[in-house]
Amino acid sequence: MTSLLRLAPYVKPYRARWITMMVFGLASLAATIVIPLMTKAVIDGPVTHHDQRGLWVLGIAALAIGIAEAVLWFGRRWLVARATMGIERDIRKEMYARLQILPMSFHSQWQSGQLLSRIMNDLSMIRRLLSFGIVMLVLNTLQIIVVTIILLLLYWPLGVVVVISIVPIAATVLHNQRKFTKLSRMAQDQTGVVATTVEESALGLRVIKSFGREDYVYERFDEKATELFDIQVRKVRLQASFWTLLEVIPNITLIVVLGLGAAATGSGRITLGTLVAFITMMLSLVWPIAAMGFLLSMTQEAMTAADRVAEIFDSEPDITDGPVNDVSRGGSLRLVDVGFKFPDAQDGDEAWTLRHVNLDLAPGRPSPWSGPPALASRSSLG
Repeated sequence: MTSLLRLAPYVKPYRARWITMMVFGLASLAATIVIPLMTKAVIDGPVTHHDQRGLWVLGIAALAIGIAEAVLWFGRRWLVARATMGIERDIRKEMYARLQILPMSFHSQWQSGQLLSRIMNDLSMIRRLLSFGIVMLVLNTLQIIVVTIILLLLYWPLGVVVVISIVPIAATVLHNQRKFTKLSRMAQDQTGVVATTVEESALGLRVIKSFGREDYVYERFDEKATELFDIQVRKVRLQASFWTLLEVIPNITLIVVLGLGAAATGSGRITLGTLVAFITMMLSLVWPIAAMGFLLSMTQEAMTAADRVAEIFDSEPDITDGPVNDVSRGGSLRLVDVGFKFPDAQDGDEAWTLRHVNLDLAPGRPSPWSGPPALASRSSLG
């Protein structure tokens, strides 16, 4: 979660769109909740009392609210799409700039497929969370809370049944959260491994064919791809068991509510309009409750992706500026007893590529490295 919160500064340039989008989302949620209550008013009012004029008035009002809800949904999606694509673009540009300043030792230690999967796949997961996951997670949570309160107010015995059915779902979500997070990270890392294998094989295709190593390269790729397949199957198996529970519990709850509600309506404890509104609102909870597992899974994947992206930003260059930031006014450069060796070189004098280099460069004087790079290298090696 910490890595995900570190991306908050990228949202600030688009905060006006985000605020407008949340207002649209809350307004559309209010319309979703109001429509079942209007259905109750229609059944218990104009339909019961045979009031044709009142039926037309409430019907037109319900139609207007439904149209407004559709417009609000469209506006919310349009606003959030432009904002999140801009956020993804900004993060990707900064990641690319970061990769340019990191030393060769970093690039020699990291596989190119891992970097590619972070700058493409992981950022896409974060964008999906920002554009869909967070918004729906907030709206669905509010809808579950508000609708549950309304159900308890309409007829509390049936409301208690609905509340009880939510408990095992919440427990299952918390139980599967840690397992899914682990599998998600394994799948994302393995995706980078597969991408690296494909890239290396494509770049070295001529060498592979020259030495007749096609079978070896294929077997290595097949091993990596099969491992990724196994991890994804484990994820699907975990999600399947979770979604099965999410489908079974709401259906059992609906059967219980229909039976108890019919008995309460027959005995006169609630009206027919109240029962219809109760069932309609209860059914409106099926998708938010079922989507909680999907949204939490998306959140876990995005948190894992943010951790992987943070690994790039947290990598520090080996060569940094000194403590003095003032620019030299003289314009000269002096190297005294400078040496260079590669990071993976062994210890010893023979490991140094350059050693004991002394050099004075003054403004207007020719440099010993002027000319072709190969000539400069030979001159420095003297």
